Amino acid sequence: MAERLPPLNALKVFESAARHLSLKQAAQELNVTPAAVSHQVKLLEEYLGIPLFRRLNRGMELTPAARVALPQLSAGFDALAQAVAAMRPQPDTGQLTISAPPSLATRWLVPRLHRFFSAHPEIDIRVSARLRRVKQGERDDDVERATLQNWLQESDFAILYGHGGYAGYRADKLFAPTIAPICSPQLVNGEQPLKTPQDLMHHALVHDDTGVLYDGVGFWEVWLKGAGVSDVDTGRGSHFSHAVLAIEAAADSLGVVATMPLLAASELAVGRLVMPFELQVPLKSAYYAVSNAAVSQRPAVAAFRDWLMEEAAQSAKL
Repeated sequence: MAERLPPLNALKVFESAARHLSLKQAAQELNVTPAAVSHQVKLLEEYLGIPLFRRLNRGMELTPAARVALPQLSAGFDALAQAVAAMRPQPDTGQLTISAPPSLATRWLVPRLHRFFSAHPEIDIRVSARLRRVKQGERDDDVERATLQNWLQESDFAILYGHGGYAGYRADKLFAPTIAPICSPQLVNGEQPLKTPQDLMHHALVHDDTGVLYDGVGFWEVWLKGAGVSDVDTGRGSHFSHAVLAIEAAADSLGVVATMPLLAASELAVGRLVMPFELQVPLKSAYYAVSNAAVSQRPAVAAFRDWLMEEAAQSAKL
């Protein structure tokens, strides 16, 4: 006989509080009061006969038992959400809403959509460009999972920059981007020529903060480490939250940017920007095409996914 489970609501409240390590943030997520969250956690602790949190002076931490249970609970609630979605009717309206990071949407996805429209004039596309929200102290895998859940509540399809392994979802790897220094051709042979990576110390650095936002480390730090260079000060220079802004700054000769050549392909093709060095360093994150298991069976979603994978394959050849 299966073991009787605690009340589902208490488990859900605990999972949220444990994920955030905050009763207040759990209350905001669940649209209840912090007192209600505290009450449900207490009920669960009484049911189990063990404490689930240790209260600290400046916050709270999970007990060992709670820490072990949290990943399985999170996966379980994800599976429940998928099951409910699968039970709902999925009419194929011929309209798709796509969520994607702003720079990828602007620089890669939208310029290619005309080809999809030509092949599938019966499908209307709505693109929602979104930036992943990260709160200090949150684990990266928690942020990715929460982002994916939020995006797919309002969208049929998401293009997510992350680490992959999205259990319970249909996920296809689009491409694994690299980073490299990129700049205006005027800088390469100017007063301070860019012949070797060490020459970067004489130039202003432009920072695409995508790396800091998603992986916790700047693109310049990643590329310079790959190049074996340690005497370039990465603490200086201007910072931009979107790659598209950093690329424009480099095109306007404000400095050299470390970013994804994938997102600067059009400028590189016409010579508005150049790559002064051959080295491209791979990133630990990649772009994934993700959809709910039930939604992924819709003909319109399947058609868009197939087209997207073909476009990604063509980009990888360039």
